[in-house]
Amino acid sequence: MMERLLRDGLSALGLPPEGVPALLRYAELLTEKNKVMNLTAITEPADIAALHFLDSAALLTLADFRGKTVADVGTGAGFPGLPLRILEPSVRLTLLDSLNKRIDFLKEVCADLGLADVACVHARAEEFAASHREGFDIVTSRAVASLPLLAELCLPLVKQGGYFLPMKSVDSGAELESAAHAIEVLGGAVERSADYAIPGTDVRHRLIFIKKVRETPKKYPRTFAKIKKNPL
Repeated sequence: MMERLLRDGLSALGLPPEGVPALLRYAELLTEKNKVMNLTAITEPADIAALHFLDSAALLTLADFRGKTVADVGTGAGFPGLPLRILEPSVRLTLLDSLNKRIDFLKEVCADLGLADVACVHARAEEFAASHREGFDIVTSRAVASLPLLAELCLPLVKQGGYFLPMKSVDSGAELESAAHAIEVLGGAVERSADYAIPGTDVRHRLIFIKKVRETPKKYPRTFAKIKKNPL
């Protein structure tokens, strides 16, 4: 059932099916690990296929990830980063999360799938930025944090000319407005937003394209405590 949903969904997105076996194995590992560790509240096979894998895959139809260096901040169980790498092998991926147990799981998945070139990093984004400032073509995030906070964590990592691509709900207009000042201060500019439907569902999500137009001032990102207490 999951295989058919994935094949049909990828076909609807105009994407090739070569990554389906790896996604099925990823789902097995996720489901098994989730029995002993809280990785995802989404546990039904059809929901994993749609709300994790196809939701992530949709980004490949909206932006050009080919050959890009990509950091997925607050990746959790690997979304959207790992499906992007499975479906577009030329992506040079770094998965970043502050919880070591999640990173250990992702290392297990990458080893199982033979993805030796994926960097799984246990670190807070604001600390990681100290040594990887402006080091990525694209930074993605499906984290639930507010956009002003996410912008300060993610934009310092983006190269000038690159993009921060946060995944949000279609009713995120007010949130984007609240982040306008932070985005400008951090060297970004909102280029556009793109709404998309997850194949086989009634769910629609939004990808926001924030281009890095100038260098982020050196004082950002601040410590997480300061970011949370006093968002830009």
